[in-house]
Amino acid sequence: MYAVFETGSKQYRVSEGDKIEVEKLTAESGQTVTFDRVLLVSKDDKVAVGTPTVAGAKVVADVVENKRGEKLVVWKMKRRKGYRRKAGHRQSLTVLRVKQIVL
Repeated sequence: MYAVFETGSKQYRVSEGDKIEVEKLTAESGQTVTFDRVLLVSKDDKVAVGTPTVAGAKVVADVVENKRGEKLVVWKMKRRKGYRRKAGHRQSLTVLRVKQIVL
């Protein structure tokens, strides 16, 4: 059984017991979060596709930790002009463990 849900304008395909990293949520470590924007649920050989969401479907997950992602280096340069800029970015992430998928 797996589901596709949306959070932070991104879509994630998960099964029960999966550990995923999503954009930062306001929940603290140890709390339970529920995602109602489930776009697709597959159980056995039956697939339920939402228009745009599947009615009554939920993904329940536990927050494992809040952390920062790897640093991305952004480098801008224009040749022959002496223009160089270097910047970095680290995204705040929340690590989730999927507890159950409710259909």
